[in-house]
Amino acid sequence: MTQHTPATTHTALPPDSPGPHRKRLGLIAVVATFGGLLFGYDTGVMNGALEPMKHDLGLTPVTEGFVVSILVFGAAFGALFGGRLADQFGRRRNILALAIVFMIGTFGCVLSPTWEVLALFRFILGLAVGGASATVPVYLAEVAPVERRGSLVTRNELMIVTGQLAAFAVNAVIFTVWGQHDSVWRPMLLVAVVPAFALFFGMLRMPESPRWLSSQGRDGEALAVLRQIRSRERADAEMDEVHLLAEEEKESQTGGWADLATPWIRRLIVIGALIGICSQVSGINSIMYYGSQLLQDAGFSQQSAVIANTANGLVSVLGVSLGLMVVNKVDRRVLITGGFVATTTFHLLVALSALLLPDGTVKSYVILVFVVLFVFSMQFAIGPMTWLLLSEIFPLKIRSFAMGVAVFVLWIANAVVALGFPPLVSAVGISSTFFLFAALGLVCIWFCRTYVPETRGRTLEQFEDEFRAQHA
Repeated sequence: MTQHTPATTHTALPPDSPGPHRKRLGLIAVVATFGGLLFGYDTGVMNGALEPMKHDLGLTPVTEGFVVSILVFGAAFGALFGGRLADQFGRRRNILALAIVFMIGTFGCVLSPTWEVLALFRFILGLAVGGASATVPVYLAEVAPVERRGSLVTRNELMIVTGQLAAFAVNAVIFTVWGQHDSVWRPMLLVAVVPAFALFFGMLRMPESPRWLSSQGRDGEALAVLRQIRSRERADAEMDEVHLLAEEEKESQTGGWADLATPWIRRLIVIGALIGICSQVSGINSIMYYGSQLLQDAGFSQQSAVIANTANGLVSVLGVSLGLMVVNKVDRRVLITGGFVATTTFHLLVALSALLLPDGTVKSYVILVFVVLFVFSMQFAIGPMTWLLLSEIFPLKIRSFAMGVAVFVLWIANAVVALGFPPLVSAVGISSTFFLFAALGLVCIWFCRTYVPETRGRTLEQFEDEFRAQHA
């Protein structure tokens, strides 16, 4: 769940020629996206850690949902304030601070004697997760040349699902070796400190964003950074673009609550918020957070469920990778609507399998297959389209404000699903829960077909003019 920085209009620049500066830029991208890896790991690690944690800390379905969802509530506030802190203190400093918060949160979780203490440090981890989701994509977009901006920014999305896959795989290995101990969840969580250290010490050697430096009047430092990550000719020419982007960034921060009085702007912000809600009520994070528990309820043993759950991580990475390849070849509304048709179909198939098939191995594996296909459909179509549409539909003046509102609503919806899933399954079972997801999916299909605007093939300015004319 990351943000894209939308493209803008650029003047002609010398080509981004090969040279040592490309290796430097590649290293920056690797180091910065450890923030995305941590995002994925910390949201996915509970998937296999929950079952032993329930025995060790005495969790009920309600407190289980609370311990998982409190990170996401923290992430909502981390995303809300993370961007502002990055604007004030710089992208690099903010990422360094987030790495420290990741470390504090991780050690606090690992050493927690009770679920209440664990929840506190999970909230602290959530602040770091949300801050990273708001800061890392912006940093990548601002250090990348325009020709490579899209590919570098989307690396962060790939690192998020890679982090979730890593969490599932690490959980499977640790559980296989030490699964007989109720405290096995502690080393599962502790592994996250490794990328946190890598992020901190790596960012100590990384430069600040040239656009942020320019916005602070530090043009000499901005040019020095550009000369590290561009050819000299390109760096000198690009300073004009850096000034332009810095001015656009200032303009994008001028919008606020008063703009909601304008009907077409209010309509766009509501559409953006509902796109975020729909992406979460698809139920994707019920699988990414509770997949192992779901598979146990479907009939797998505890160890088999933890191992089988890695399939969700694998197809998640595959789905995002393939989705990024077709994202500019299919209309946005067609792809996101088709994604909800697919996920709703697999919700129904999971529900019917849980309701009609007799308990046993066949039922367990049939449910696993349909869950895996649901995850693939979500990550292939709905995930990439959600963030792409949010990056394209808001006009420049309200972009920062509107994205903040939409992403905050998205995180809150994520948290509500995470909080409600365990007690819901406990109360009504797998079948009824997935029938509910299917019903919500039908609402999302109708919403996407009826209200989501098409942005493919239009500049941001063209889309704004057309939407204003239609809904003013």
